[in-house]
Formats: sequence, structure tokens, C-alpha cells
Amino acid sequence: MTKKIAIILLAVFVSTTALAGEFSKTGTAGAQFLKIGVGARYNGLGEASVATVDDIYSMYWNPAGLTYVPSSEIAFTYVNYVADVSLNYVAYARRFQDIGVFGLGATFLTMDDQEITTVEQPEGTGLTYSTSSYALQISYARQLTTQFSFGASFKYINERIYHESARGFAFDFGTLLYTGYRSLRIAMNISNMGPDMKFDGPDLDVPYDPDQSNPNQDPYSGSINVDPYHLPLTFRIGLAYDFDFTNESKLVMSVEVKHPNDNEQQGSLGAEYNWQDKYFLRAGYKLNYEEEDFSLGGGFRTGLTEETELVLDYAWVDYGRLDSVHRFSASIAF
Repeated sequence: MTKKIAIILLAVFVSTTALAGEFSKTGTAGAQFLKIGVGARYNGLGEASVATVDDIYSMYWNPAGLTYVPSSEIAFTYVNYVADVSLNYVAYARRFQDIGVFGLGATFLTMDDQEITTVEQPEGTGLTYSTSSYALQISYARQLTTQFSFGASFKYINERIYHESARGFAFDFGTLLYTGYRSLRIAMNISNMGPDMKFDGPDLDVPYDPDQSNPNQDPYSGSINVDPYHLPLTFRIGLAYDFDFTNESKLVMSVEVKHPNDNEQQGSLGAEYNWQDKYFLRAGYKLNYEEEDFSLGGGFRTGLTEETELVLDYAWVDYGRLDSVHRFSASIAF
């Protein structure tokens, strides 16, 4: 069985690396809101998360981690992003005995209304337009052996600018393997695998007059043909290991390499200090990112009842010239 699992992992690695390489065009992918990570715990770890996820936020980072949701869990994340952009994420996951774990999630990105300008009125027309993006997700994960888990997600994606919108769908696939050497685990995930998206809408319909010198000539109907854009396909592979100091404390170390189709290869390092499984301190560092580098965070876990736990997490992420970003998340397991 171990040999079969190794073959599966190797096949996933080869195929997904080939896919990422095939579509590698820096700066050409759209739907960028799909790259904004959720769950403040994992933001505090510098997003070195593919091998550390073991809760409801696995739906974003690696759906295979959903197999460690013990019963039911709900979660909410708020991100005060750069340039007056806000992102909200809400999710629910539930274990079904002998079947696996199912999850439902929704991501919403919004920003302040923008003033409409034209060539004739570059200072503004007095009118405004709005823009938003959202993704609806369903996930499933199952533990195939005591050491190996597999998960998958389906997403419906929608982006809107003024009266124009683009719709699409994507899949995520993830694996998580406990190697058998102490707590060492290795994980892989490919996210946002789907067809190109394209904007359409009434503002792209424009009249066309081939003979402007003839006032009696009615213009022809026409439309602006907008190029389609790729989804932000991303492949991740990572390792995680727990260093047990005492019966009440441990240090979780994680490392991750990420290959996006719209940028160069990137890396992340993360560390989490866990005291009594109640108090958490985190730090992370990102490698080869244009603006992001350091991140810090913390968390607190407490019991609400004998069968209900509340987890609160916070992360601060440095975005260099774009200032810092604060992220908050909460989850309840029951």
C-alpha cells in the first residue's frame, strides 16, 4: 500500500507540474481574488500550509486535510486587504460516518465604488461603478488509509465590473500523507484547474459606422471582443513536522514550494508554537514574492461546552509598499 501511495503522489507531482509549466505566463491570469488565502492561522504561517491544514480551512489550502474535522465545523474569515478591498469567507463542514467529510464554502470580495471617468471628463462624470467577485465551493475528503487522505473541491466563480460579468468553474485536488516517520507529513495540492473565463455585458455592445461622412447611413450593431483569461492555476507541495518539547507544548515547522501559472516559483516557511493546545504564536516568511515577506500571528482555543470549541485567530502580514494587512478568523467545532 505504501508503494501504491508513493506512485500516486509521484503521478500527481509530475502531471500538475507539467500543467503549471504549460500555462506559465507571468501576469496573465485573472480571478486574482482566488489567491487571497483564508484562515488567519495559515496567513500567520506565511502560507506554508498545504501540509499543516487539519481543520475547515483545508477547503482552501488542501481539501485532503478535511479528513481531520472530527464532527462538524463552521468558520468565518475577514480580510482587510489593500486598496480598500475587503474579503469575507464563510464555510461549513461535516463528517459522515464511513463516507467522508463534505464541506460548503463561499468567498466574497468587495471594494468601494469607483468614479467613472471619460476622455471628455477625465476628472469624473459624477457617476460611479461597482465591482465584486465571489466563489461558491463544495468539497469532499476521505481517508483512504490510516496514513493517506485525498480531497477534491468544485468551485463556481463569478466576477463583475459595472454591468459586465464573467462566469466559470474550477477544481481543486489535494493529498496528505503521514510518512510513518514520527510526525513528518508531505502534502500536495493543485488549485483553480478550470477553463478560461471571459467578460461579457451590455457595455461591450457598441454601434459601428463605416461611413461617417454619410449622415443617412444607420450604424451597424457591433461589440467589443474581450480576450479570455486564465484562472490562477497553482501547484503546492509541502512538508510539516512537530517538535514535542513537553506534554503541554510543541513547535510545528512547515515548508512549502508553490508554482503558480502567472508568476515565478515561490516558497514559504512557517512556525507555530502551541501551548496546551490552547494558546498559539506564529511566524512566517515568504520567498520570491514581490511585496509580501514577513507575517506574524496568534490564536486562542477554548471550550464553550463539553462538545463545542471556539478558535479565534489573528494574522498580520507585511505587504511592503502596500502597507500591512490584518486578518481575523473564527471557527466553532461541534
